[in-house]
Amino acid sequence: MRFIFADHTLDISLRELRRGAIPVPVEPQVFDLLTYLVKNRDRVVTKDDLLGAIWGGRIVADSTLASRINAVRKAVGDSGEEQKLIRTIARRGVRFVGNVELRPADRRAQGGITPNGKDYSPRLVFSQAERRGIAVLPFVNMSGEADQDYFSDGMSEDIIFALSKLRWFFVIARNSSFTYKGKSVHIKQIGDELGVGYVVEGSVRKEAGRVRITVQLNDVATGSHVWAERYDRELADVFAVQDEITEAIVAAIEPQLYRAEHRRARRKPPENLDAWDLVMRALLHFWRLTREDNLAAQGLLEQAIAIDPNYAQALAVLAVSHTFGAHMGWESAATATPIAERAGLAAVQFDGEDPWAHLALASAHAWCGRIEDAVAAYETALRLNPNFSLALGCYGTMLAYTGRWREGADAAHRAMRLSPREFSAIYNGVVAFAAFAEGDYAEAIRLSRELVRQYGDFVVGHRVLTAAAGMAADTELAAQALQGLRRAQPNISLAWVATQLPIRNEERVRYVEGLRRAGLM
Repeated sequence: MRFIFADHTLDISLRELRRGAIPVPVEPQVFDLLTYLVKNRDRVVTKDDLLGAIWGGRIVADSTLASRINAVRKAVGDSGEEQKLIRTIARRGVRFVGNVELRPADRRAQGGITPNGKDYSPRLVFSQAERRGIAVLPFVNMSGEADQDYFSDGMSEDIIFALSKLRWFFVIARNSSFTYKGKSVHIKQIGDELGVGYVVEGSVRKEAGRVRITVQLNDVATGSHVWAERYDRELADVFAVQDEITEAIVAAIEPQLYRAEHRRARRKPPENLDAWDLVMRALLHFWRLTREDNLAAQGLLEQAIAIDPNYAQALAVLAVSHTFGAHMGWESAATATPIAERAGLAAVQFDGEDPWAHLALASAHAWCGRIEDAVAAYETALRLNPNFSLALGCYGTMLAYTGRWREGADAAHRAMRLSPREFSAIYNGVVAFAAFAEGDYAEAIRLSRELVRQYGDFVVGHRVLTAAAGMAADTELAAQALQGLRRAQPNISLAWVATQLPIRNEERVRYVEGLRRAGLM
């Protein structure tokens, strides 16, 4: 990809900046900074954005940042006084304001005349990795009232903003995707023009105090629908409804993107697999919640890291898979925790803005007994992506394990609203344990029984059911629950529970006592 502005050419594939035909020498970090500013020219780039993208989340002095920006300005013939191309926005950040033309990088193609005599101009050629982007088109206002456009436009804008927090995909900015408003354009053309692999489109109809929103996720390559849903709501508070539906749509789209990429990876011959494909495959295994799938996920993630040792997402998911394995009793905490801690720290170092990286570090902190650090890291992950349901569910687990069981249950309930399918077993398990911690053993039994019914191999449900039955003195149920627990986790013992799980002492004592009363040794 080449970006043409003023009399300069920024060639990403060649990592070259030219003024006219003359190469301009630039340091690698200055080149990266210029590239980032040009690619994000549709918005003001903040200091935090630059620290995350260029310095990997490390804090650097303001003078260092200023000197690098000045070096970028000098490279493109600009200055702090003129600010023709790079403008400083007081108290907000900087923005690239020059007019940019995009051209393909391969062969430095030029416009000309085809053999049949027709004019042509080169089309942009996007790599497969670049096509892992997504564009959200402006939702169609079906209400018949032009003054209701604000609601449909606002819905699209909120989804763009929320999706932009997902580090797995790049999201086309509003100014680009809204150029298609009111136009009938095939999604393949949109994909070609914007260089994306997925397009979200929808419609909004408001009438008689209700709103109906339809939304669908389309695969550009096949022209088919990956996912579609319809939402009907009372319109008591228009903005509350907008926020609620935005959360639901984003939470539904994220796993569908993973699935679509997994299907795409499976169609490719093994020799063409890259780190991204391996992570997509790993996530599909990871979310199946079985010992075998967790091991398979770890193997794929290790392959991805071998290809790219700095791949933050692969490192983060590997860390979480190991702590999850320890939590389920599939692997020793003594073995899993050091691996998770190293991978989590590396993930944050390589991409400090990735919510998965902070989830990984939080999980490692929890298993190392650093509870306050774990809670803070979970909260950082959720600040970076408030719709990250897995982080919310794990955060709820940590809160419930440390005596904040009501907050833990609230977090788990929100995680279930955001993602009623993916990892719902974990979220139900959090609520069941919170009920146990509160001393409501009847509710803990009800919730964990339902959890075991839906997910027979999910050991957390068996643990809570057994402990709650023991504390409730229901000897028959306790004996049945203990049999199920031993099937799900053959290595379970009172010593394992007392030493392995990151539960605070007060909750742990009662948890162990309930299991002891049920007959566990």
